[in-house]
Amino acid sequence: MCSLAIRDDKLAVMAKVELGRELSTAPKWIIQNGTCFVIFAYDAARSINLELAEPRVHEATQRQTMPHKRRAPSYFEYQPPPLRVSQDTEPVHVGKFPARGSVDLLLYDFGAVTVTYSFPIAGPFGDLLQLSEELYDNELLLSDSRLRVNQLLQVMGEAATQAGVAPVVEDYVIFHIESFAQPFDTGRFCSEQCRQIAQILRAERQILSDQEIDDAISTRISFGTEDLTIADWNAALLVDREGEDVRAVLDFANVELLEMRYLDQRLDRALDQAYDTLSRPSFNLLRVFGYYSAALRRVAELQVDNATLFEGVNNTLKLLGDQYLARVYRLVNRRFHLDEWDASILRKLQTLESIYEKISDQAANRRMEILEWVIIILIAASIALEFIH
Repeated sequence: MCSLAIRDDKLAVMAKVELGRELSTAPKWIIQNGTCFVIFAYDAARSINLELAEPRVHEATQRQTMPHKRRAPSYFEYQPPPLRVSQDTEPVHVGKFPARGSVDLLLYDFGAVTVTYSFPIAGPFGDLLQLSEELYDNELLLSDSRLRVNQLLQVMGEAATQAGVAPVVEDYVIFHIESFAQPFDTGRFCSEQCRQIAQILRAERQILSDQEIDDAISTRISFGTEDLTIADWNAALLVDREGEDVRAVLDFANVELLEMRYLDQRLDRALDQAYDTLSRPSFNLLRVFGYYSAALRRVAELQVDNATLFEGVNNTLKLLGDQYLARVYRLVNRRFHLDEWDASILRKLQTLESIYEKISDQAANRRMEILEWVIIILIAASIALEFIH
């Protein structure tokens, strides 16, 4: 047994040595120009009146439309377009990596706000692993982004309906490499750097298994031989000389995931409230009509609020015009499991509708019982009057 354990240890050491030899002999990919975008998405209000919010924001603002580097119809864009707010600030340092001196905030009409930090990247591709580790669950950026959203809500005032930053937050990192020092080929880059790509996307310095590597880089797509998009759960790698359109799709998919998570939690609370309303008895005959009217109104408001948010998120970005970006969105959709979130939310909305119908039926039955008792009392009173006369 002891000899077997020693032999296994030797084999493990030899495997690590061989892996280190492969990594050391692999060609170095040098980033010539690129940017790492760190995105924090928040649900900050029930809705935002973008027309009213725009003049109230003191920073430079511009309406965001979808840029097109490829041929696409003019209607392929946000509806309505969100409001971009750029804030000049002191550069934030994450480890040895300084961010640019500006932060972008993007406001959506359905109440979501994203905060984006930009970190210039250059040098060996493998250095991105350290940056990825520094950005993973970074408390400094998280607290700073939440503070910026709260300050923005104060500036907007009543332009934000039912303002308040929800505790749910979705962060996402996009490593956008515009160019390498050497000519880029998608197939060669993936075959030579697959292990490092997986480690960067997963923010894992330890050696990953082949299955983990395959899973990390499985969600990849290219339009040509010189561009590449790999989307994972926490981060994405984008190699493209332009790439703003793909990055915008990734950004919105992260916002959609945030809203699906937030909406799912709201529906859980709404179902609990609706169930309490359904199961709570009311024996006071004088209050029964007002009780059921208020209960139906509360459940109906829960239905409308959640259904409106669901439709607002799903109808904001139209992806029917550009086939490539539609494929990118479908790919990210599968990685984020957005279809499963949609199915769960629709099922809970249907459950809420079923509870509403049951409360309505219960109210109708209670009214019928009261009317029956009224008729019985009137008949008894008329018979009593006959005997008295």
